[in-house]
Amino acid sequence: MRVKSAAFAVMILLLITATGCGKKPEETSGTTPTPDSANAKESAKPPSMMERLTSKPVTLPEGTVLTVRLNESVSSKSNNSGDKFTATVQEPVEADGKVVIPKGATVSGTVTDAKPLGKIKGGATLRLVLDSVTVKDSKYDIQTSAVARSLKGKGKRTAEFGGGGAGAGALIGALAGGGKGALIGGLVGGGAGVAGGAFTGNKDIVLPAETTLSFKLLKPVEVKM
Repeated sequence: MRVKSAAFAVMILLLITATGCGKKPEETSGTTPTPDSANAKESAKPPSMMERLTSKPVTLPEGTVLTVRLNESVSSKSNNSGDKFTATVQEPVEADGKVVIPKGATVSGTVTDAKPLGKIKGGATLRLVLDSVTVKDSKYDIQTSAVARSLKGKGKRTAEFGGGGAGAGALIGALAGGGKGALIGGLVGGGAGVAGGAFTGNKDIVLPAETTLSFKLLKPVEVKM
């Protein structure tokens, strides 16, 4: 009787084992990535160090316009010569069919002249230039024309661009109100705009935060792609 019971148990075990081996492997719930999705992920990867080293830089020529939006207010009364300011690139800069400086890139500049009302025969002056631009974590030194403004007497205003007159300089001045820029002034020089009403106030020259200004490169600059 014990021999028969043992043989029966062995048969049951063999039957269970055979049934388990006959089952098909469970299908995974995941989906196999398509070639298109794989290519998209590949293209989204940042360039490797080798790609950065071997990529050719793109040169932005002299005269390239950089249109930026101020991150903070600048004025002839609250600022001094030598003060630094920051701004954000408002319009992408392209060369050779490529976006070299994207919208949103950070630029830094310097107040090269700031005199409040009353220090020079009752007038006020303000002059700004850009010093550098940061692209893909790389900082590039730049030299630009100046955006300058003077206020003489009782509200009489004059504008000077490029360190030598409007015809040699840059540019556009716009006052951003509620996120919308308003182009102010007429055309001068090579189609550049004079910053007029962007410089507000009857006593001192004020450029509020989000004021949009444009500068021109005085020297070419190479940017690594």
